[in-house]
Amino acid sequence: MDKRTIAMTIAGFDPSGGAGILNDIKTFESLGVYGTAVITALTAQNVHDVAGLLPVDTEFIEKQMDTVLEGEDIGYAKTGMLYSPEIVKTIASKVQEYKLKLVVDPVMVAGSGGSLSKKDFAESLKKDLLPLAVLTTPNIHEAEILSGMKIENEEDAVEAALEIGKYCDKVVVTGGHLKGSDIFYNSSIQVFEGELLESDNTHGSGCTYSSAVTAMLSKGWDTGSSIKFAGKFVKESIRHGSRGTLNQMWKFEDPVQFNLKSV
Repeated sequence: MDKRTIAMTIAGFDPSGGAGILNDIKTFESLGVYGTAVITALTAQNVHDVAGLLPVDTEFIEKQMDTVLEGEDIGYAKTGMLYSPEIVKTIASKVQEYKLKLVVDPVMVAGSGGSLSKKDFAESLKKDLLPLAVLTTPNIHEAEILSGMKIENEEDAVEAALEIGKYCDKVVVTGGHLKGSDIFYNSSIQVFEGELLESDNTHGSGCTYSSAVTAMLSKGWDTGSSIKFAGKFVKESIRHGSRGTLNQMWKFEDPVQFNLKSV
């Protein structure tokens, strides 16, 4: 294997290729990060509908993680769909064992509306996994569930971020459903202004965002710069997307335009 940075995604498998593991690997690869993957569930879905879901046994999830992490030096990992409290606890144990720096994308409901989590999942996430994470990246709907608050405007999103910050030191409430701005909590609140694109090519946008953040963190960027980059990267991936999904493999002509650490 070459000397590229290696990261891990721990998530569900979307056979349509738009979200989940396949999306994460595409995002890692487009940003020059070698992606490894641990599958938590199989789904039968496309960009419009989730027709079925089959969770992976927790012992086999452990075996996947052990086998990869014993063979590779991986610093950063991200989670996507974990589905059940049992899987959450399994991942939490392994994160501690291998001292992984973890980005949590708290996937609970598919963009098409299908449920991707069991009862009591959110409570387990807050109790068992968010305290171990370096960042969590809920969208507006996920932030409502985690905070127990209704979010109708930017002020509500700020309050939700503060509430979720009781469980995780760093929180970014992504703005894809609220004027395009991201709300970042890191002991204080920062608002990263953005634009809201009119597009149907949004299936997997949350996966792309959290994967892009993870990729840049693994390459040594700080959290704020990684978040700014991910916001721009997702919007361009949507802009270049087709058939309801993003295109993470578009190639921007001038990488310097995305080196937000120099701004």
